[in-house]
Amino acid sequence: MQVNRSIVHVDMDAFFASIEQRDNPLYKGKPVIVGADPKKGRGRGVVSTCSYEARKFGIYSSLPISTAYRLCPQGIFLPVNMEKYLAVSKQIYNILNTFTPSIEAISIDEAFLDITASCHIFKGALSACRLIKEKIKKETGLTASLGLAPTKMAAKIASDICKPDGLLEVESDKLLDFLWALPIEKISGLGKKSKEILNERGIYTIKDLARQEKDYLVSIFGRLGEYFWYLAHGIDEAEVRGGHETKSISSETTFEKDTANEELIKRTLFMLSEEVSSRLRQDKLKARTITLKIRLAGFKTYTRALTIQKATNFVNEINKAAKIIYEKFISQEDKKIPKIRLLGVKASGLMPQDTKDSLFDEKTDQKKENIHKAVDVIKEKFGKKGIFRAAEIE
Repeated sequence: MQVNRSIVHVDMDAFFASIEQRDNPLYKGKPVIVGADPKKGRGRGVVSTCSYEARKFGIYSSLPISTAYRLCPQGIFLPVNMEKYLAVSKQIYNILNTFTPSIEAISIDEAFLDITASCHIFKGALSACRLIKEKIKKETGLTASLGLAPTKMAAKIASDICKPDGLLEVESDKLLDFLWALPIEKISGLGKKSKEILNERGIYTIKDLARQEKDYLVSIFGRLGEYFWYLAHGIDEAEVRGGHETKSISSETTFEKDTANEELIKRTLFMLSEEVSSRLRQDKLKARTITLKIRLAGFKTYTRALTIQKATNFVNEINKAAKIIYEKFISQEDKKIPKIRLLGVKASGLMPQDTKDSLFDEKTDQKKENIHKAVDVIKEKFGKKGIFRAAEIE
């Protein structure tokens, strides 16, 4: 492993909530919760993110929105404005690209950078990190937390520790001192069950883990045990993968009330398919596999997938696949429609939209393409409510 690498983990602070606080001075210093409508404690759905002021009340991402309202009824509850957040995210990635081409996008507000080859331009790695923070603050008005280390895992841990608005460097010769003082759950990929197994054996810190024989950990976890052993010794050869590709695009919604209304369910499936279709087209992608997510009233969740003959980003073909999956699921429920809490549609098996599956359907596809492009133009000009589909595109 190249021990003198300079890996940076950039993580925006309370991203969605911070944007809302930036755009409305009245929200500054107050608990802001971005997510589903709480409906005075009767709302469905979850918290997407929240400000640091809201976190003092025990609120966190993915918490049921009804619980968030109970914990902080005086909070400012706002809907997710994804178009605005994506625009800011694009600004941030444009900034990061001025420091290195080696960027691995983890999410809308989080990325790894390898600045090993470029940091000398900025008078060193630490200086480059300071400039990244300054540039983000100046151009977006937002704060970011950065971890700088010779490995990806250590860089991510460092950024987590120094939040919010922090910068923490882990030098190569101090890497083990940094890691060994931490609890084992900080090891990348070591989850709750693995933690419990290790705790039962008196292993609580990364230093405790590093003291174990490699073969002993392999006897417990298989090849994963070897992976844990290397990470505990600061050996992490994972590289920053530039040009990170989108693996799937999805959209889901939670109903106001659990429902078995088939008309509402199918209308919702179409709406979700339309959202997925639109995002595929924005990213110039098409998909080969459609997955339907169904969460029933008792919170039991099912996912079913269908691989279609031709990759597509056309709404009706995505919706057709989703309906096939739904109807097959219902048929397995003895034709009794269960009450559904949540529906989601996901497209995966992605490829560039100009990839040709067949020459025979090219004219038909071009006709559909022209119709979809017209719809896209209208939506871009007048917003999502600028046009509604009255019937499926044949």
